[in-house]
Formats: sequence, structure tokens, C-alpha cells
Amino acid sequence: MELIDLRSDTVTKPTPEMREAMAEAEVGDDVFGDDPTVNRLEAMAANILGKEAALFVPSGTMGNLLALLVHCQRGDEVILGSKSHIYLNEAGGMSALGGIQPCPVPNQTDGTLALEDILDSIRSEDVHHPITRLICLENTQNICGGVPLTAEYTRRVGAIARENRLALHIDGARIFNSAVAQHTTAQELTAPADSVMFCLSKGLASPIGSLLVGSGKFIARARHLRKMLGGGMRQVGVIAAAGIVSLEKMTSRLGEDHERARKLASGLRPMRGVILDPGSPFTNMVYFTLADEIPLDAWQVAEKMKVFGVLVEPDDRRRFRLVTHYWIDDAAVETAVSAFRRVLG
Repeated sequence: MELIDLRSDTVTKPTPEMREAMAEAEVGDDVFGDDPTVNRLEAMAANILGKEAALFVPSGTMGNLLALLVHCQRGDEVILGSKSHIYLNEAGGMSALGGIQPCPVPNQTDGTLALEDILDSIRSEDVHHPITRLICLENTQNICGGVPLTAEYTRRVGAIARENRLALHIDGARIFNSAVAQHTTAQELTAPADSVMFCLSKGLASPIGSLLVGSGKFIARARHLRKMLGGGMRQVGVIAAAGIVSLEKMTSRLGEDHERARKLASGLRPMRGVILDPGSPFTNMVYFTLADEIPLDAWQVAEKMKVFGVLVEPDDRRRFRLVTHYWIDDAAVETAVSAFRRVLG
């Protein structure tokens, strides 16, 4: 039985076109800057986001960490969301490897950080204080439901950063989902940022890799630090080739994933024991909580769903996040809804 995997869009496998491109990729040593396929991918990424340069990295976590290490010195402080991926789900790398102190600000229900909270978190010049260097935003904001942040909001945060001589980094792991949901471009959403990371290995279906983009000087320093962290990859054009297909073909079809997330939510909404998050889904993520009347916890539900060939990942004891992606079609959505109905019914 072929499994229907709704655990994350990280489970996507490369498309047949990607596999063909990977097999035929022209390669060289990327540490020497000699891999033409990587060079093409990096140039494409920089152009799409309207920045000077880009760097291909193994993961989004490394891309975010490199941005923090370039923008900050040891002992500096970063303002970021209390529900941000950098703060919660990147193994404390900013502190352990960078000596950087997080200043978490509560995420609002729409994924934003209140502008007043940002302003109140900027340290005054005092020998007792760490130095505030950076503001980080996440777009889409994962834990808040995959909600998109608007270009207008990001411009306002960018203005605060400039007025206070701070840098702005965007964890844009799913920035193209945000752009599609808002009928705009990723460049428009990231224009105020000094640096942006986005993933190829989630909704864009590449098997590995993320891009970090910014100024030429910023990327040159990030390239040096990538080597320090062990991220210098040699004939990596065989992977970058899939990323080129992602940027050329996959960004334009993300709306299909959003539509299937809406169909999934529509099937779950009238179901006994299901409490959908308000507004869910915003993009390709459906968040819901099990009502008290359901005697099973989320892990027990997940185990029973496997019997019907559906993989789901609990977000906590009573809560689920379901994620649609390239390999989830309409039939898979119907099967998943039917399985939930039988497990919860």
C-alpha cells in the first residue's frame, strides 16, 4: 500500500524531471566555485529575491545559523518570535555555536511580532546590556498555522531596523507559499530584508538544500562560515540541478497544495471531535485540536491512521499539523478524510 504522508512537506521526493536533471548535471568543485550548476542556482535565487548574491547550503537550519553568525558577534542579542523555528527548532545553535543571545517576543495569532514589542526589546546603550544587532521574522510562520506575513508589515519592521541600525533577517523557509497565498512575489515580501533563507526541500520538492541570499559582502562572509561549519560541498551540482527545477517549475504550482489543504480542512470541519484552528488553512498547513470528547490522544490517533495508509504527525498531545505537498493529490485528501472519520467516529 502506498502511504499518504501528511507529516510535513519535507517528505517530498524529487520529481521525475528533477531526477533526470540530477543525472545529467554538469558538476565541478563548489568549494573552489567551479560547479556551474550550483553557480546557476545561486544566481537564479539572488535574481528572484532581488539581492546581490546567494549561497547554496545543505539545510535551512544551517542557512539561518549562517545569517545569525554573519550579522552578530558573540554576546550580541537577536529579537525573534517566541514561536519561531530559529528559537524553538534549531537545536539552540545560535547560542551554542554563535554565543548569541535570543530575545524572544510573543508571536501574535497572525504570526507577526507586535511593533511595540520589537521597539521595547531594543536594548539601550548600557555596559550592562547585550547589544541588539538583528531582528528575525518567519514567513510563513509555521507554528501559527503557516500564516503569511504581508509585505506592508515587513516594510514596517524593516523601517524599525534601519532607524535603530539593526539588520533584518527573514526565515523564509516557505516564502514562496506566502507569495502565492498573497498573489505577490517573494521579492516583494523580502525587499526590506538584509538576508533571507528559503528552502528547496519542502514544498519545492528538492531532495536537499536551501539558499541564503543577501549582499555580496554578506554572502562572501557566509561562504567562509559555511566551510567552518562543514558545509563545503564538492560536486554538489547533482543536487543543485533539482533546485533549479524547483525554482523554474515548482514555485508556480504551490497554489494546488493550498487548494488541497482547503479541501482537507473542509472534510475535517464537520467531523465529530475536530476543532480546526480559526482561519486554517492559510497556506498548505491544516492545524486542528482533538475535542475533549475524543478518548484517544494524538499519538494513538496517529497509530490508528497508519492502518489506513495515512501518516500524520502530532503537534502535541491533542493537536495535529497536516501538510499538503506535491505528492498529495485529490484522491489522497479524500482517503485521509475518510481515515480520520473512521478513526474518530
